[in-house]
Amino acid sequence: MTRAQKRNLGVGLAFISPWLIGFLAFTLYPVLASLYYSFCDYDVLTTPIWVGGLNYEDMIADGVFWKSLYNTLYYTAFSVPLGLILSLLIAILLNQAVAGRGVFRTLFFLPSIVPLVAVAMIWLWVFNGSFGLLNHGLSLVGLHGPNWLNDGHWVKPSLILAGLWQTGGTIVIFLASLQDVPRSLYESADLDGAPPWRKLLHITIPLISPVIYFNLIIGIINALQMFVIPFVMFKTGGPDRSGLFFAVYLYQNAFNYNQMGYACAMAWVLFLVILATTALVTFFGKRHIYYAGG
Repeated sequence: MTRAQKRNLGVGLAFISPWLIGFLAFTLYPVLASLYYSFCDYDVLTTPIWVGGLNYEDMIADGVFWKSLYNTLYYTAFSVPLGLILSLLIAILLNQAVAGRGVFRTLFFLPSIVPLVAVAMIWLWVFNGSFGLLNHGLSLVGLHGPNWLNDGHWVKPSLILAGLWQTGGTIVIFLASLQDVPRSLYESADLDGAPPWRKLLHITIPLISPVIYFNLIIGIINALQMFVIPFVMFKTGGPDRSGLFFAVYLYQNAFNYNQMGYACAMAWVLFLVILATTALVTFFGKRHIYYAGG
């Protein structure tokens, strides 16, 4: 390496050093440390003691661990597809040339910028079994609503419904992709007499399939890491721990029970679950994704 190349290398490293130091100190080191602690008996206050795979073995016998994992997977399996379908339908409606559509776009996006703690408090009031807004609305049409947050059968559906309220970001992404679909394709389909549902299935969805894939992956990752809303609404997990999510149980082990080693092991299990899920979605969905330039 010449002297000039060494000087350029030094200048380049100097420019990226703030990012590099931040990455090493706040990303790489915590990741590697959590991997090490996952094989230790560690309570933060004392020196870690190496126990090998004991934390992972304890998970197999931990019924609460499996309950939290089931609740999280249940929520993901229903909330993500429903959120995608609802977001796409709303985006299609907001893409129509109607008066005041800018106002409607704003109204649908606003819930996504509300802080999650505030969202949880709003839905605590909405789902209240005695004086909640939802049960009051049902009573107006002669229906008796359940005790949403105190009935184990209704806790997860309640959380799914609350999650659907914050699809504004997904709607905006879908709306942007819809505006990139060439109008000439719709005009050709109109000349052939294609009904709206055929244009949706054979033009719209194929051309925005990369965006659908993106929103699906982001939705899965966010759902599997669901924390704030169930934590605020059910600090102890709710009835029969039906509202105990994986991330909440991980937090409890780390900061309530001082089992940081076990919590680190749970974090790596969550990482593997997310990795496996996204890999499966990519493997089975890649043949259905259409790239216009490909």
